[in-house]
Amino acid sequence: MFYHLFKYLDRTYDLPGSGMFQYLSFRAAAAVIVSLLIVVIFGRRIIDYLRRKQIGEEIRDLGLDGQMQKRGTPTMGGVIILLAILVPTLLFAQLDNIYVQLMIVSSLWLGFIGGLDDYIKVFRHRKEGLKGRFKVVGQVGLGIIVGTAMWLSPDIVVREKSVRPVETVYADASGEVLATNVRNVVLSSESVKTTQTTIPFIKDNEFDYRWLTLGNDTAAWLLYILMAIFVVTAVSNGANLTDGLDGLATGVSAPVVAVLGVLAYLSGHIVYADYLNIMYIPGSGELVVFAAAFIGALIGFLWYNTHPAQIFMGDTGSLSIGGIMAVFALCIRKELLLPLLCGVFLVENLSTMLQTGYFKYSKRKYGEGRRLFRMAPIHHHFQKMGLPETKIVIRFWIVSLLLAAITLVTLKIR
Repeated sequence: MFYHLFKYLDRTYDLPGSGMFQYLSFRAAAAVIVSLLIVVIFGRRIIDYLRRKQIGEEIRDLGLDGQMQKRGTPTMGGVIILLAILVPTLLFAQLDNIYVQLMIVSSLWLGFIGGLDDYIKVFRHRKEGLKGRFKVVGQVGLGIIVGTAMWLSPDIVVREKSVRPVETVYADASGEVLATNVRNVVLSSESVKTTQTTIPFIKDNEFDYRWLTLGNDTAAWLLYILMAIFVVTAVSNGANLTDGLDGLATGVSAPVVAVLGVLAYLSGHIVYADYLNIMYIPGSGELVVFAAAFIGALIGFLWYNTHPAQIFMGDTGSLSIGGIMAVFALCIRKELLLPLLCGVFLVENLSTMLQTGYFKYSKRKYGEGRRLFRMAPIHHHFQKMGLPETKIVIRFWIVSLLLAAITLVTLKIR
């Protein structure tokens, strides 16, 4: 909103200082500050309100150390995160940008699904919450919306690279000339619709879904929509499973969002995209403002969510943050980086799937179910081993930071 307002004031009245709002860096910094302030200032009031309304977490006794002490802790704290994301985004982002619009829609969509799940648990006193198939329907619906928007929106394009052989002449000390052809990668002047995405650790690190459909554009986009559905569902559920210890999902997600913000900035900057030989995506740099607000919301939420937590994010938060990260990665064509960047979510997902699958298999084969882990998701396995909750959480944070650093390194290691 402020972007458009001060742009008008600058052009019409030449208002001093109004030009600052045209700078992406200034608006991103403002978004972080406002997001943090929203969480820290209003978070306490929201927590007190939830306590008065007795909107507390129902805890099942799973035999975990310190678990039952958390009973009654206010939940649905994801509302705080969503407010701290959406308010700064609406204030400082360029609202006519298609990528920003997709992120706003995704936040509201997933927040509604997660909020409905928490509502059923808390107010209807149904421990299972929203039935799993309805959650999946909501996640699939968002994947269809995002994939279709990427296909049909004329504003979602990339600037393709062209490779031109340039002869470079070298001469040794004796004067003998050595000539070789090197590739000079330059950006085309035309923007195109494409199903290209990024592959890590590959020199020509762009993969086109059209290759799997033998050049059929319609089939390629349909395949892309299926991929969008899978990515949104997988990352959203991974974040949901990770939200099992105080500060775990919040702290793990912050480095992921920071890296996505860096990648969005580089992809939306024509000079850096050319220098790093990555896809230039016009308009994607505006996502930096959203990422900045997202980081501020997550770090601010840790103020109340670290052990011992004063509030839980609930599915309102966990489903939302995972799905938002998935849509963000799709917008900047980095969805194939997510298994590395969101490695913690991936392991949490896999541990649950392996535990469930092996239990069913062993029950059929041996007559009794057996387990691979002491408990799933895997953070509970470490709890069962006797590790303190804070140690598990901090070690998972460190792993997430390491994976974030490795993801950034993929820009140069090919």
